[in-house]
Amino acid sequence: MTRLETVHEIVGPWSLATSKRFWEGFTPGRLVSQTQAAGIHTAFLCDTDWQRVDAVITQDGPSVRIVVEGPGELDAATEQVRRLLSIDIDGRGWPDVAARDGVIADAQARLSGFRPCGFFSPYEAAVWSVLTQRLAVRQAAAIKRRLLQQLGDDGAFPSPATLRAESLDLPGRKAEYLHAIAEAALDGQLAGSRLRSLQPADAMAGVQSILGMGPFSAELVVIRGANFPDVLPRNESHLKDEIAKRYGGDRSIDQITEAWKPFRSWATVHLRALRELDK
Repeated sequence: MTRLETVHEIVGPWSLATSKRFWEGFTPGRLVSQTQAAGIHTAFLCDTDWQRVDAVITQDGPSVRIVVEGPGELDAATEQVRRLLSIDIDGRGWPDVAARDGVIADAQARLSGFRPCGFFSPYEAAVWSVLTQRLAVRQAAAIKRRLLQQLGDDGAFPSPATLRAESLDLPGRKAEYLHAIAEAALDGQLAGSRLRSLQPADAMAGVQSILGMGPFSAELVVIRGANFPDVLPRNESHLKDEIAKRYGGDRSIDQITEAWKPFRSWATVHLRALRELDK
């Protein structure tokens, strides 16, 4: 077991406390953590070597301190933490989006310092996309909890090797699809660093080449798994409804979201968060 501690400057606005609050309430990839006054203590699988990592993340003004411990590639694990919290992105232009769009200005004011965070890896996002196919969110969440409890590594999601080797009793073709996802993850196709090295369209095409992954699933994996900052979902009906509700029907989605560039992913996640706040 080795330990790596690093400090990184955050470029642009960010609040660990705000991000953590919404991450803990994100049902598909809810943060499983031991909440500390100073930050987050959590566990996950590094998506380059699939070794368990224990991480402590704290914020000190414009800097973040990341401490990771485990037997594997800790430099890669550190970069995974930065990627999943969206703090590897230069966010200085994010306030400019608020200056161009009043809805996003309201979102930024109500969610001060929020940046998208969700799934620990594209692999976990892909698993979730299969679990939700033709099932309600609560049913999919129950299955995911069962997989975590029965096959996980003390709070970390089951590794691809474990998932591939398991005979899964799941509805329809879900077991077949999960085995295909596990195989793709072991081949490196679902490493966040690899996906982020591609253009978004190429990343989504690669994800769709995996059995069971359609356009909606690919968007989820790329946007919430690899945390691309500027991808507009085209297959999410709830987002279309939310945009129509807040902007009316006078303009097309492309016209509305032009003002969000180069943070269209961030803007869409903020709209979802506003929906939760307004319930």
